[in-house]
Amino acid sequence: MDFTNPLVYGVPAFIAFILLELTYSKTHGDEHLYDWKDLAASGFMGVGSALLGPLFKVIFAIVLFEGVYELCNPLVEEGVRRNFLGFESFGYQWYVWLFCMLADDFTYYWFHRANHEIRILWAAHIVHHSSDNFNLGTAVRNGWFTILYKPLFYMWMPALGFPPEMVLVCLGIEALWQFQLHSVYIPKLGFLEKILNTHTMHQVHHSQNVEYLDKNHGGILNIFDKVFGTWKELDNKVDVKYGVIHSPESYNPIVILTHEFKDIWRDVKKVDKLSHKLMYIFGPPGWSHDGSTLTVKQQQALFEKQKQKEPGLAFERPN
Repeated sequence: MDFTNPLVYGVPAFIAFILLELTYSKTHGDEHLYDWKDLAASGFMGVGSALLGPLFKVIFAIVLFEGVYELCNPLVEEGVRRNFLGFESFGYQWYVWLFCMLADDFTYYWFHRANHEIRILWAAHIVHHSSDNFNLGTAVRNGWFTILYKPLFYMWMPALGFPPEMVLVCLGIEALWQFQLHSVYIPKLGFLEKILNTHTMHQVHHSQNVEYLDKNHGGILNIFDKVFGTWKELDNKVDVKYGVIHSPESYNPIVILTHEFKDIWRDVKKVDKLSHKLMYIFGPPGWSHDGSTLTVKQQQALFEKQKQKEPGLAFERPN
């Protein structure tokens, strides 16, 4: 059975909603919501991602997912596949779609969290966080190098028996939900806030405020953030500052795409011990062998100590 990736219809909608939000912001007093140079940089990233999309589908999605599916779910008779664990591989029943979507959301959580906690992956993902603006234009500001490893996180799904085309559709649905989260115009959604990853929760995720760093990695649901300790609600008393601590301070797409990789290379060259080199590549962002820079957990621990000593004191990060 063949399905069309929802993103085929999503791309035109992305453009339309960005233009709509842009027009609304400029005519309703939110002139600083969009910056033209920043939007151009985000658009360039989005176009690049759209062009690389077919490459993702052919090389990784089809070859990798289909290969894993065939290997782990051999055909035992016409129309019947048996999973290597012994059960019959999944069909296309409605409840299978629900389980597949849940499995996709679980996988997205860990994929997204890994992008924030492993520096070499952060170097690819930081592109999405590098804008100081939070709007629908930022939603399409995606790094191009994530294409090289994202499918590896999802391989277990076709291995378990979910048809590859079903996995692809669920990935597309996830991406559509993620796009619309990048808006400041949607208020809190009442009861749905208990279940869904919403717009205000995603504002927390894009914030560089210390207490908000590495929070709300969820896709559609927020349950995994709550279960694994990364959920944080938006505090209306906190003045949210978007972007990253160490910004590339450039609108040049090449700089935006590569600046963190250059920083990793710089850090690797300055140490001699192999363990330090590996930590600068695979350790958490901010890790340093001499304490000159701090990881998110270290910053948040220091922040909590400062709050206890002097409530209301602004947190100062090491340079």
